[in-house]
Amino acid sequence: MFGKRLLVAGATAVLIAGLGACGGGGGGARGVDSGAVTDAGQGSTGTAQKASPSPDTVSGLKDSVRHLAAKTTRTTRPHLVRKCTSATRQVRHTQRTGTGTHRTTRTWYTTERYQSCKKVRTGTETYTRTVRPQRWCVSLDDVAGDTARDDVWYQVTPATYNEAHGADEHARMEFTPTGTGC
Repeated sequence: MFGKRLLVAGATAVLIAGLGACGGGGGGARGVDSGAVTDAGQGSTGTAQKASPSPDTVSGLKDSVRHLAAKTTRTTRPHLVRKCTSATRQVRHTQRTGTGTHRTTRTWYTTERYQSCKKVRTGTETYTRTVRPQRWCVSLDDVAGDTARDDVWYQVTPATYNEAHGADEHARMEFTPTGTGC
């Protein structure tokens, strides 16, 4: 019993030492900055400040917009149907009665009917396959303020596309793309 208590006490001591090393402890006692942020997102008046843009956000001057409709094609594939056949199997039943030397076992069999089903190909069927999904794209000039980065295409959401479509030529835009290229 004493050995178990000693083992638990030792494990607890190691755990507390590990957590103390990772946690940083009482950061302000020695003047060391613990890296904790207090009052984040609020100015001196207590109002919320505008959040910084996501690292995925791009900005630049609108150049042009493009909508690519989904591209589909008609093609064929095997047509599979479920085909079932009736089948039977023998089921064994056992009944035991009595005890000791007077124990008897009676066995009998019954026939059980069941359906055996599998998918079988019967011809072909025609269906519409999507070759290219629908895309909405916006091209920007001066991406991130770099005048050398012009005509960069981004895939965007339909809402961003509509906003860009209604914006003036070379209007400043900022959005989070869903993909690159178009």
